[in-house]
Amino acid sequence: MIDPNSMTLGEHLEDLRRRLVLVFLGIAPVLVGGLIIGRSVLELLMEPVRRSLQAQGLPAELQATGPLESFFSYVKVSVVIAAIVGSPWVLYQLWKFVSPGLYAAERRFVYILIPLSAVLSALGVLFLYFVILPVVLTFFINFGASIGERDTPIVETAPGLIFPTIPAIDGDPTDPQPGQMWINKKLMQLRVAIPSINGDGEISISIRGTALTKGFGISQQYRVSEYIKLILSLAIAFVIGFQTPVVVLLLGWAGIVDRAILVKYRKHAIFVAALLSAFLTPADPLSMLLLAGPLYILYEFGGLLLIILPASRVAGDNPYRNEDQ
Repeated sequence: MIDPNSMTLGEHLEDLRRRLVLVFLGIAPVLVGGLIIGRSVLELLMEPVRRSLQAQGLPAELQATGPLESFFSYVKVSVVIAAIVGSPWVLYQLWKFVSPGLYAAERRFVYILIPLSAVLSALGVLFLYFVILPVVLTFFINFGASIGERDTPIVETAPGLIFPTIPAIDGDPTDPQPGQMWINKKLMQLRVAIPSINGDGEISISIRGTALTKGFGISQQYRVSEYIKLILSLAIAFVIGFQTPVVVLLLGWAGIVDRAILVKYRKHAIFVAALLSAFLTPADPLSMLLLAGPLYILYEFGGLLLIILPASRVAGDNPYRNEDQ
């Protein structure tokens, strides 16, 4: 093993340069992979808002108000994928750079913190996607659609007036004929089968549709870029918030807090959780509440980990030995 005390400043800088080169060489193929799957991930991220819109009987569509908006959203998602997937490689290179200068006990602390942080980050993202987003989106979609809601007047119709009847089905028909119309309840669209003739004289069917709205309230038409920005900002907030047990462990191992102090300041922890949720989320009451609750639970979980994994147990009998057992 390299003795860090025997390395000159130039050798340290050369090692750092080599690690940075390895980081970029490792991230490049990951970025290519992110660009390959970025479109599928973008579609996956749009599913929660589509489901929430469909549940409220609204068109499940997002819109782009500029020609580059969809592409830039795809690139942003691809870069985030590369950053997440490539982070273990970056941390590994960072670890290889700093680990020779650490005692064996200090390395054991890192062996616990890094996997714990990774698991908590994954749990934060999953909690956001499967629990928080459906609740938050449903609330705000209902809130916007109900503003300006009014009763539609009922009037008498002229005698003999015939209303056309359009079938409403859960999807598109298997074999639509030219000129047929129907309502797709899944998409909340009025759909029409439009015929066209190709160069060989064969007739092909192209299906076109127009969105059906309720006609009152605020139209729920979300921009792709704004929605992805919201998703990513919430994801960062939940990843940071779910690191609470890691922070509690670090403070406990450093001797700054202990279990008694954590119990004594529970009320303060609730206040801090509310304050952090207001800072990390878009500051709407529902998002703040849904983040503040898990933050306090994670605070208690950190206290439990501090009992299970005290610093003396992690460090072992000889914390100042500079090689592994």
